[in-house]
Amino acid sequence: MRINQYTLARSALRSVLIAGITIFTFSSNFAHAEEARVPDTIAQRVAACVVCHGKEGRAGSDGYYPRIAGKPAGYLYNQLINFRDGKRTYPVMTAMLENMSDAYLREIAQYFSDQHPPYPEPQPTQSTQTERERGRVLVHDGDKAKGIPACVACHSAKMTGTAPAIPGLIGLPRDYLLGQIGAWKIGTRKAATPDCMAHIVQKMDAADISAVTAWLSEQRVPADASPAPALKIKLPLECGKLSP
Repeated sequence: MRINQYTLARSALRSVLIAGITIFTFSSNFAHAEEARVPDTIAQRVAACVVCHGKEGRAGSDGYYPRIAGKPAGYLYNQLINFRDGKRTYPVMTAMLENMSDAYLREIAQYFSDQHPPYPEPQPTQSTQTERERGRVLVHDGDKAKGIPACVACHSAKMTGTAPAIPGLIGLPRDYLLGQIGAWKIGTRKAATPDCMAHIVQKMDAADISAVTAWLSEQRVPADASPAPALKIKLPLECGKLSP
């Protein structure tokens, strides 16, 4: 079959046009991609965290995902390590963290520790005045007869936590507090040995746990909710991994 020069020229022109359009489209898309490039900042890299934990780590709306903003960096770091290494079990957290280095987890912990968005108003509970009073006594004085130390002995007088690695318990939803204390009670949440929280919780009955969580969840968070300085006194119990 004989092909004339006109046909060849037209075919060549078509190829050049297609190539030119392809290059232009690629260049245009690349330029748009360059313009829309996401900045490589720690705030952007932790965007997946705020899907559950809320903007700036201020807590999710359902009471299940806790506030992580403003918590001591050492505490947050230890919990990230625990999730990554299987000491705390929640598949979503483990999947997100399993390939992250210690250094990267420390950077994430410090980022959220540096965030201080305002706290919401506490949500009312269905507790009675008698129950709340029992909770207040346990928080501030403990129960010597049961061997339960006061919560403030570790978590600070304002219950906002103690540097470098003891978390605040105020400003957390009651459902979350019940869930975590319950997890220690049945052994599904663990901390480094000696696990002082597990030891304390075993001495608390259901009424004690209900009372403490009711009182804590109904307290307004003070204007300065930063963790107290590191304790210079001996804790009532020996606790493992209180430094990052």
